[in-house]
Amino acid sequence: MQSLAHLRCGLIGTGFIGPVHLEAVKRLGAQVTAVCGSTKSASALAAQWGVPEVYGDYDYRALLASPNVDVVHITSPNRAHVEQSLAALKAGKHVICEKPLGMTTKETAKLVRAAAASDRVFAVNYMCRFFPAVLQMRAMVQRGDLGRIVHVQGHFFQDWLLHATDYNWRVLASEGGKLRAVGDIGTHWIDTLGFILGDRVESVFATLGRAHEQRFRPKGQVQTFAKIDPKKMTPYQVDTEDFASVLLGYRGGTHANLSVSQVAAGWKCSLYLGLYGTEGSVRWDLQQPNELQVGRRDEPNQILQRGTAGFTEDIEGFSDYPGGHPEGFADAHKMHSRAVYQHIASGRKGTPLFATAEDGHEEIRVCEAILKSHAARRWVKLGR
Repeated sequence: MQSLAHLRCGLIGTGFIGPVHLEAVKRLGAQVTAVCGSTKSASALAAQWGVPEVYGDYDYRALLASPNVDVVHITSPNRAHVEQSLAALKAGKHVICEKPLGMTTKETAKLVRAAAASDRVFAVNYMCRFFPAVLQMRAMVQRGDLGRIVHVQGHFFQDWLLHATDYNWRVLASEGGKLRAVGDIGTHWIDTLGFILGDRVESVFATLGRAHEQRFRPKGQVQTFAKIDPKKMTPYQVDTEDFASVLLGYRGGTHANLSVSQVAAGWKCSLYLGLYGTEGSVRWDLQQPNELQVGRRDEPNQILQRGTAGFTEDIEGFSDYPGGHPEGFADAHKMHSRAVYQHIASGRKGTPLFATAEDGHEEIRVCEAILKSHAARRWVKLGR
């Protein structure tokens, strides 16, 4: 692997996912030279990780002007993604932007054009592509091990917004977009399946729902997953969904059934996929990331474990530890960043496995079709 030590990262956003990006880059051996966020949080994060440049008061333009930043990681709230990404490309920086890429297809289309016109690398952080099990499933589908994929069943379940007093900026449509559960975690599932199938969504039928019409929010800022004293909260009307049921038709003929929830008690981060083909099936859950269950009708079923026979060659280069040494969430982020940084270091040679601006735009197209389907109570086609 080519050394990545010469590449320098600047991080915009210091909430839950920002430090995950920072750690991933550090594990690659690349440099983290700048951090931007609120003055307090950016200073604290920089001190913790030994980052030399700190840009407080959310002054991301000052970070982009730094000559000591080559790659910008954007982990700010959704509404800022497009503005900051466009500015980063204009400043001549490579970009890794958190998902979703933007709030509407109108704005993400601008970003697709800007990325295409630039000689910089642009990636969207759909990091679930880089779990070894996902890459293994993709290889199985490409080889035809499962036959023709007829249908897919799955979910993405969490419970961190189960209570009316659970709060995060993502709950507000003005901050995160009109779709919350689907936009925040459902798009991970949709992107992962599309990556495995090598196919795009053609039509959707969706129903959205809420567990709470009214929630309570703190009077000040709050970190993701933080616990808040209910006495210090005020009520507000909810304008995003807590859960959803989505049917998806793919161009190649596969039918998929997705359930999404952020109010599913007991589930912390379960992205589950079951692919059912004419020759066999394969099932995987992010909460058990190192195992695949393979099903056959006329043969014994199998449990494949990463790093053992049948789960090695297809993931070469995307797994660093031997079998029995679990790899999970943080490792998938590392592998995603590695893929992007290697693409930069190679001069953009080869076809990238990571999600591009076009892929990020496609996910927003699906989200808008889901909103339209829910409102109209009918199937909605995305068109080409």
